[in-house]
Amino acid sequence: MRVPMGVLGSLVGGIGVGAGLMYLGDPRSGRRRRAGVHDKALHAVHETQEAARVVVRDIAHRTRGFFFETLHRMRREEVDDRTIEARIRSALGRVCSHTHAIHVSVEQGRVRLDGVVLAAEHPRILSRIAHVRGVLDLTDNLQVFKEPDRHPDLQGGSVRPGDRPEFFQHNWSPAARFVAGLGGASLLTWGLTRRGVGGMGSAFLGSLLTLRSITNIELKRLTGLGGERLAIEVHKNIIVHAPVEEVFGFWRAMENFPRFMSHVEEVRTSGEDRSHWRVRGPAGTVFEWDAIVTRLIPHQVLAWKSVEGSTVENAGIIHFGPSHDGRSTRLDIRMSYKPPAGALGHAFARLLGADPRKQMDDDLMQLKSLIETGKAPGRESVSRERTSPSTPERRGPRPVH
Repeated sequence: MRVPMGVLGSLVGGIGVGAGLMYLGDPRSGRRRRAGVHDKALHAVHETQEAARVVVRDIAHRTRGFFFETLHRMRREEVDDRTIEARIRSALGRVCSHTHAIHVSVEQGRVRLDGVVLAAEHPRILSRIAHVRGVLDLTDNLQVFKEPDRHPDLQGGSVRPGDRPEFFQHNWSPAARFVAGLGGASLLTWGLTRRGVGGMGSAFLGSLLTLRSITNIELKRLTGLGGERLAIEVHKNIIVHAPVEEVFGFWRAMENFPRFMSHVEEVRTSGEDRSHWRVRGPAGTVFEWDAIVTRLIPHQVLAWKSVEGSTVENAGIIHFGPSHDGRSTRLDIRMSYKPPAGALGHAFARLLGADPRKQMDDDLMQLKSLIETGKAPGRESVSRERTSPSTPERRGPRPVH
C-alpha cells in the first residue's frame, strides 16, 4: 500500500517533534539541554545582528566612495606632481613585481617611465598608469625583457595579480558576501522546486555559492579540488612547564602522538624521517597515510608533511623556544590539512561532532598535563620519563602500548 507523500511528511515531522520534546524534556538532563539551546539561540541572534550591521556599514561606505569617485572623475582637478607620483607608485604596486626597477618622473602632469620591466607585465603597467587621475601624458622609455634572468633588477619578486574584480578575489567583502548569499539562496530555492537536470544544476550551483558566501573560502579550497593551499589551517600557541630539550624530544618521538592526540590511533616510524599514521575520523572512519619530516633543527623546529597521493593531505610545523624564565617551553604550532571534499568535508565532520580546532585545544591540554605531571586528564596515568641531553638515542618518553 502506497502512503501519500503528505501523510509521510507529516509522520516524519511528528516523529522529529516528539524526539525533540523528549530530548529537551528529559527529567535528568532537560534543564541543562534547554539552557544550552537557549544560549546557542541567543548567540546566533547576536551574531546575525552584528553581521547585519557590518553589511550595512560596508554598503554605505562603498556607496559613498563610489559617489565621490564619480564626482572627481566628472570634474577636472588640479593635482601637484608629487601627488601624481605617489598615485603612480601605488598603482605600480598592484601590477608590477619589481617596482624598484622603474623610475618615475612627473612634470606638470606629464609622466615619464625609465628602467626595466618584464614583457608579461609591460602592457598592464602602461594601461594602469594611463588611468591614474591627474596623468595628462605618458612617455614610455622602459626596456622590456622576456626573461627575468636577463637583468639583475628583474630577479626575484612575486607576481602581482593586478586589480581583480570583487568576486575573483580570495576574500569577499561583506557586501559581496551578502549579494552572493542572496543569489545562491535564490538559485537553490528555484532548483529545489524544479525537476530535471536544470533544477539539479541550479540547486548545486546555489549551494556552492551560498557556502562560499557564508564561509568566505575559495571554491577550490572549499571543495578540495585544486589549489596549493590546504583547506583547513589551525594555529595554536602554548607554554609547557618543562625544558625545551624534553618537550622537543617528546614531539620528535612521533610514537608518542597517540598518547595525547585523541584521534590518532597509531604512529609507526621507519627510520629518522618517515612515519605511518593511522587516524580515526568522524563516524568511526579510519584513514591511513605516510608522512616525512621536511625540516628538523634540534630543539628549535620540527616540520612534517604527508607524502604525495595521501588520502588526507596534511602538514605541520612546530617552533620551540624557551620562555622568559628559561625553565618553560613556548610552542608555536601550525597544522593544515585537506580532508576528503575539502572544507565541505570539514563542515560535514563538524555536523558529526568532530571539530578539529576544539579537538586540538583538548589535545594540547592533554600534552601539557602529560609532560608536566605524567598524567593525561581522563586517561590512564603514565610514568614520566625525562629526556637526558647526554642520551640522544632517547628522543622522549616511551609510548604506552
